[in-house]
Amino acid sequence: MFECSTCDDVYYWQEDCDEHMNDYGHWIECQTCNRLFRTQIACNQHMNAVDHWAPTFECEMCTSTFHTQHAANQHMNAKDHWLPTVPCETCPTKFHTQQAVDNHMRAKGHYRNYCQQCNRRFINENCLRRHLNSKTHRGTNIACAFCRTLFVTVSGLSHHLESGSCPQAKGLNRDRIHQAIPRVDPNGHICKKQIAWYDEENSTYEVTGSAYNGSYWVCYLCKKGFNSRKALESHVNSPVHKEKVYHCIKRGCPKEFHSLAGLFNHLE
Repeated sequence: MFECSTCDDVYYWQEDCDEHMNDYGHWIECQTCNRLFRTQIACNQHMNAVDHWAPTFECEMCTSTFHTQHAANQHMNAKDHWLPTVPCETCPTKFHTQQAVDNHMRAKGHYRNYCQQCNRRFINENCLRRHLNSKTHRGTNIACAFCRTLFVTVSGLSHHLESGSCPQAKGLNRDRIHQAIPRVDPNGHICKKQIAWYDEENSTYEVTGSAYNGSYWVCYLCKKGFNSRKALESHVNSPVHKEKVYHCIKRGCPKEFHSLAGLFNHLE
């Protein structure tokens, strides 16, 4: 008995079975070339031998397979079987659209740079860190010893004193503080050892009209422009162009700083 490999017909003679398969196109065809076979086993042997298996394109969600990517795409479009590709910023969940993932992150507070307590999103990690270190979360519990103004950080208090902003310590500024530091830090744990403190470090610089170029008031050292004479004077009398007299206390860290506030900010 000879059975057609495609349908259920059975014949007594091979010639009759071949004639049936010719008439109905029931031969088993190689997936790549034009060769025909009576049985699937024979066809599989051929495709194994010459690597004639057609490429298989799978649906992203179900078990359906297709001979072309175009056919697979048509199926996935029709059945909405595309896998979601837009990820949440913090959890493993993925969505089909940016709007869907935005709705999810908004509802769950799943933004990467997000303060749960304040329900606020920040554009980057640095902005989030600054928010978490602000008085909103840390409070203002560091008081100036002279005027009792409260600050969030030690660096904030240091800047208050070094900039000469304390109304109860008007003679105190960066230079006066640095003059006092060696007495409490003789081994140079935070300040660089210097032979002497030069009087010119205490100088106050005034800006002349020659610094104005017609558009900006320009620093002659760094060429940075300012909108007003006062802004330029604040710049030239700030520590920015003075010697870096403080260094990080951590072993192996090469950072140096113009001011005590800069050092504390680095450590904070």
